[in-house]
Parts: sequence; C-alpha cells; structure tokens
Amino acid sequence: MIDLKACPLWLYRLLPFLRWWPNVTQQTFKADSLAAITGAMIVLPQAVAFATIAGLPPEYGLYAAMVPAIVAALWGSSWHLVSGPTTAISIVVFASISPLAEPGSPQFIGLVLTLTLLAGLIQLAMGLARLGTLVNFISHTVITGFTAGAAILIAASQIKHFFGIDMPRGAHFHEVLIQFGAHIPDIQPWVATVGVVTLISGVLARRYLKKLPYMIVAMVVGSVVATLINLQFGAEATGIRTVGALAASFPPLSLPDFSFAAIQQTLFPATIIAILALTEAVAIARSVAAKSDQRIDSNQEFVGQGLSNIAGSFFSGYAGSGSFNRSGVNFASGAKTPLAAAMSAVFLLAIVLLVAPLAAYLPVASMAAILFIVAWSLIDFHYIREILKRHKRERIVLILTFVGTLVDLEKGIFLGILVSLLFYLYRTSQPSIRELVPSAAGRENPRRKFVPRDDNNPGCPQLTMLRVEGSIFFGAVEHVQKFFRHVDEADPQKKHLLLSARAIGMIDLAGAEMLAKEATRRRRLGGGLYLVGVQPDLCEMLRRSGQVDVVGENQIFRHKGDALQTIYPRLDNEICRTCTARVFHECNVALPDGTPREVADRQLIQ
Repeated sequence: MIDLKACPLWLYRLLPFLRWWPNVTQQTFKADSLAAITGAMIVLPQAVAFATIAGLPPEYGLYAAMVPAIVAALWGSSWHLVSGPTTAISIVVFASISPLAEPGSPQFIGLVLTLTLLAGLIQLAMGLARLGTLVNFISHTVITGFTAGAAILIAASQIKHFFGIDMPRGAHFHEVLIQFGAHIPDIQPWVATVGVVTLISGVLARRYLKKLPYMIVAMVVGSVVATLINLQFGAEATGIRTVGALAASFPPLSLPDFSFAAIQQTLFPATIIAILALTEAVAIARSVAAKSDQRIDSNQEFVGQGLSNIAGSFFSGYAGSGSFNRSGVNFASGAKTPLAAAMSAVFLLAIVLLVAPLAAYLPVASMAAILFIVAWSLIDFHYIREILKRHKRERIVLILTFVGTLVDLEKGIFLGILVSLLFYLYRTSQPSIRELVPSAAGRENPRRKFVPRDDNNPGCPQLTMLRVEGSIFFGAVEHVQKFFRHVDEADPQKKHLLLSARAIGMIDLAGAEMLAKEATRRRRLGGGLYLVGVQPDLCEMLRRSGQVDVVGENQIFRHKGDALQTIYPRLDNEICRTCTARVFHECNVALPDGTPREVADRQLIQ
C-alpha cells in the first residue's frame, strides 16, 4: 500500500488530489455524498438551460457537467469549486460560433468542441507557465460590466422563444430590438402564456420556496400548463414547441474538428473564453476559500480548468468554468473535500438516466422564461449602483465594458480590461507626493513628529521635505521630476530637498537615474538631495545602476533626525538668522554656523 503522505513533490504536482485524498474518512465521505446529491439536483436544469444558451442540444450541457467536473475537482486546488457549464461562457460560445454554423448542427458542434479544446490548451499552458497572477489584473468592475452585458444578450436571444415569433439568429442586440418591435403583431398568445406562467412561478418559487430548486419548480409548472393547453386546443393550434427527450446515456466520445480552418476560426474566441473562464473560476474559488479558510493556488486552478476543458472536448462537453451558484451550494451543503464535486457528476449521470425522457414535455418557452430569470440574477445591481454613484473612473470602465459587450461580446471584455489597465497605469504614473513639516507640538522636542504642511504648520524656507507614496518607475519619472523642479522654481531659496523614501514601493533604472540627476542639479544650485528611510530595494537599485556614488552615500540616512542634524549646518546662516518659522528643533538651539540662538537673537535686536 502506498503511503500518500510520503509521496515526492513531483508526484503531488502531477496528481494534486493526493494531497487531500488521505483526509477522506467515513464522516467526510457521508458529508460529501449529501452535498453531491444536492449539487446534482441543481445542475440538472441549469445544464439544460446553459446548453440552450450555447446553441447546443440540451444533453451537451449535461455532458459538460460530468467528466469535466470530475477532472477539475481532482486537478484543481479548491475544496469546494464546482466546474461545468456557466452562463457567461455559454453566451460567448454561442456568439462566437453561431455566425459560422447553424446552432445545433454537426458543424456547429464540431467547432464548439474545437473551441473547447483550444481554450483548455491555452489554460493548461498558462497554468504550467505559472501565470496565475494574471487574473489579478482583471478588475471586478470589468467582470461585472461584462456579466451584465452578457445577461442582457441572454435575455435578448430568448425573446423569440418566449413569444413564439420568427427572428433571424445571430443578430446584434439593437437588431433584436428592432426585429421584436416589427414582429409584435406575430406574438403567439399561447406560447407567451406558457412563458409568462413559467416566469412568474420561477420568481415566486425563488422567493418563497427557497428549499426547492426554483428552476425545477418553474419547469414543472410550465410543462403542466403547456400540456393542458395542448390537450385543450391541439399542439398545432397553440404553436407550443418542446425541448424533446434527452439522450439518456453516458457522455459519448467526441472528436473536435482539427482542420486548419476550424482552428483559425476558433482560436481568438478560445483565448477570450480561456481568460474569462479562468477569471471566473479563480474569483469563485477565492470567494469560497475565504469562508472555508483555505489557500487557493491560482496556477493549479489554471491547470485543473485546462485539463477539464480538454477532457470535455473528447467527452461531448463544451467550454466551462467554475460555477458560483453550485460552488456556494456545495460549501453550504457541508462538502469537506473535492470528492463532493466529483461525485455530483456521478449522481447527475444517474439522475439523467432516470428523468431524460421527461424533457419531451418541457416547452421551449419555459426554458426561455427560466433564462430570463438567470439573466436577471446575473446582474449585480448593488455593485453597479455603488460604482455609478461613487467612483468616476470605475464608472467609465463599467459603462464601456457593458456597452462593448452589447456591441461585440467577444471584444467587450478586452475593451474593459484595456481601459481598466490604462487607468491603473495613469494612477501609478502619478504617485502621491506630499510636503511634510515638523508638527507645531514637536518643534521643541528632539523626538520629531512630522505632519503634512498646512497654514498651522509652515515649512522651512530653505529645506523642503517630500514624501513619495508609490513607485518611481519609467512611467512616473516625469511626474516626480516635475514636482521636484517646481520646489525651487517656486522658491529659489529652497535649494535643499529631503526625500522620505519609506513609502516608495518600487524603483527601476529610470527612477534611479532621475534621483542621481536631481542630486547633481541640487548640488549645482548650492544645496543637495537627501534620502531618508530608504528601503532595501531602492538601495539595491542605486548600487546596481551605479548611481549611489552620484547621489552620495553620505546623503542617505535611516532616520529623519539623523538627516536633519547633518543638513542643518549646511543651510544658509544669514537666512536662518532672520527666519521666524524655526520649524526644527535645531533652529531654537543655534544657527547653522554654531552661534547660539540667544546670542543671534540679541545681535538681531541690536
């Protein structure tokens, strides 16, 4: 018997489930089983709905929640993340492939499988390259705007099914609205009735029957109403179409389309799906991990998601990611290990084998109504209100991402990421710079306390003390340099500059060269540049760039008090003699040349 606790590190990396497998006990297995049954009941209607969104036969949503979910659970790092089909990924799949082939056709399915394989390979490559931190650069605002836009597109795509009207597929959002307005007289009343009844029952069940899956309740009610209407008036007269019986079978083996044309057509949308899916999965895993006190390895999640999509492409699944609803339910149901997510796929297969024929009674209008509810729940109204009310730049990112998604789903999220990064670069290129002065209460005390300069705390007429809060890199050099020059240009007497470097996060070669040039310029003015509270990274960059000699090691200090004791004797004695500010402790003791202050004051009076 293999001792799993003694496995070498490389084996843990190859088979990460060996890390938690020893923790599986009779108690955890029981808890995981109960959570798995709950998860299987929830994913059943969701998977059918998501496959409909993606333009695939309903059973493909179920297949996407089986083998891929098991692989993601075994090769991921989260204890509770449940992977499978999701709304956002489904709408991207549909938007990407529907212009290329008829939804549901063999060509469409082949392209979707190719898309899924490429997305998985990209995710796996990113995980093996240790690029897990990249998801940190996709802000929550971008995801919120994209999700809201995708939700609107989901609802728009289901309008024709909800009202039973004939509209062209693959139309843009504004075209859907125009087409709907033109086809209002063609609305089929019995189809719309089934849709409205399903919608109302789903909303009520979600609000008042919280212990029951609202999707299943809505499906049952919609199916019963549709059956009664058809019995009364006849299916041909009512126009009510049904989903059709699902294939009650194990996930069949499948083969993606490996032609050059298929790969070329799906490579770009596969990249989008890979990034979006990874962002979703890692964000959800971290959110649940915060409650379960678990550490998430983003790189391992990349690997797990990549392998799950690769496996899905060969087992009739399509691209998926982590599901917030199912992961949250998995955690709330008491799951202890990733075995719960894996077993939920097994239980789902068992349920499908039992209930698949019942889908023949599920109206298409009911599916559309359920997707309306799903779309509404995707929009984070609270966060959107906060952004629109309080944050100007985030508001711009949110609106551009939302509008960009409505115009072009594939490029909308990249537009949001680009604008978000531009704002980030703009902020980092202008680090906060504040002028510090000794506090009024601390001027008589050698133990100095420094505060931002204001009317109650004047500064020294010869020495300016600045605190830079941020990084001094190539993008911020011009801003910092301009601020430094403004000091002596505004007041030529301020030839000395003391820079508090404790809050400088990072400095690159351009920043080190800028400090060296400023030190040289200050010496030409008859003053100097002094650094205090220098962090190790800054010292290392000054030494590595050869600028430490230009700045001068005797100009670098650990504490402000040490710096002021060295700088004060270098100040202009005559200016200090008539100065009334006396902001430093040394000012009240003696002049820079050593003359006692009492003697200097008597001489001034005489």
